[in-house]
Amino acid sequence: MSRLKPLSAREVVRRLRRAGFRFDRQAKGSHEIWHNPETRRRTTVPNHPGDLTRGTLRAIISQAGLTVEEFMRL
Repeated sequence: MSRLKPLSAREVVRRLRRAGFRFDRQAKGSHEIWHNPETRRRTTVPNHPGDLTRGTLRAIISQAGLTVEEFMRL
């Protein structure tokens, strides 16, 4: 298993787009909902300044249906 380093929300969104996700809607506050029309999966990305913690990143990756290795290669 590769080591998951903290990433910014912008970098997470960039990798999700490469995986086929598209912006769906703005959720409450600064959270964004991203949807992949091919896999029909949704994930929520908190658009906060600074880096997202490893636990939040793991939750986003899991919701996206990806492994950590797949996500880091994007």
